[in-house]
Amino acid sequence: MADRDARSGEDRLPTGIPAVLRWEEPPEGPVVVLLDQTRLPAEEVELVCTDAAALVEAIRSLAVRGAPLLGIAGAYGVALAAVRGFEVAEAAAALEGARPTAVNLAVGVRRARAAHQEALARTGDTRRAADAALAAARALHQEDAEASARMAGHGLRLLDELLPAGGHRVLTHCNTGSLVSGGEGTAFAVALAAHRAGRLRRLWVDETRPLLQGARLTAYEAARSDMAYTLLTDNAAGSLFAAGEVDAVLVGADRIAADGSVANKVGSYPLAVLARYHHVPFIVVAPVTTVDPDTPDGASIEVEQRPGYEVTEVTAPQVPVAGAGGGIPVAPLGTQAYNPAFDVTPPELVTAIVTEEGAVSPVTGEALAELCARSRQVTIS
Repeated sequence: MADRDARSGEDRLPTGIPAVLRWEEPPEGPVVVLLDQTRLPAEEVELVCTDAAALVEAIRSLAVRGAPLLGIAGAYGVALAAVRGFEVAEAAAALEGARPTAVNLAVGVRRARAAHQEALARTGDTRRAADAALAAARALHQEDAEASARMAGHGLRLLDELLPAGGHRVLTHCNTGSLVSGGEGTAFAVALAAHRAGRLRRLWVDETRPLLQGARLTAYEAARSDMAYTLLTDNAAGSLFAAGEVDAVLVGADRIAADGSVANKVGSYPLAVLARYHHVPFIVVAPVTTVDPDTPDGASIEVEQRPGYEVTEVTAPQVPVAGAGGGIPVAPLGTQAYNPAFDVTPPELVTAIVTEEGAVSPVTGEALAELCARSRQVTIS
């Protein structure tokens, strides 16, 4: 069950953006509180989830989104089911299947469930097992915040190496800031670090069709951070490259295959092609958990297909609706739409993949495997 509550939000990030996800324990029982991203930028409304089913719906509706944050949300969803006495295995399966492409969601769910299972087998105490699941979710939340800061540092150093003249003009796609992370994000965090260091001249923000995560969310975060930014339609990116106005492309990732193929918000692959033609670095920023060694290549990545009405209708907060999907129709009734949520960029078009453990360039399966092995050693030690 979920309830919406318009709050001022006492828990806010340094940029003034409300905390995107938190665990609360009011007298009526524990809840997961989310910033409803479907209502931004018009309203900062919180969505209160009292069970895993509500969290699943929040994930599917994109009220909570972004690869790292989905992992955190999945882990808290398992903890919520455990603490409230629901069937944990059933909740975990529903959460893991809510969005198939983002590997972090499955990673978070499995981590919290493994903690729950281990504690239950060891103690036989459901309360201790629930506490273990919650501790795993909180640990993942903290680790993601720390990873975000390290990615920002590695990414800024790479930008400075590739563009020693400074004054970076960076193009980004979709939304990769604090709205998708336990910290300040992935690709956006790199741009933010450049801004704070006085080395970001311009952030070019793709509007990101069809749900406008760039226009609604990245522009929202850039404005809150006092960054110099300009919004453009997705199909204007080519002319921007041709005019020599882009120094680098920074994007996130929802799944990185073992060979270095990158699944990200649809529209990323065309940017990689443009970047290669115009000799502009195309940089992917994502935590190591986004690398999926069990997915051998890009062709093996399951690409989520979204409802057609997201293309045939336009939705906006506080606007009267008329279409079947709750939006304003912009195409004739009955129009079919092709609406993949992601596309896949092959590794040869990726200049570098930046993670919290460092950057991989050139991008190869061997280099990624070595990075993941190093990450596991750091985690174990």
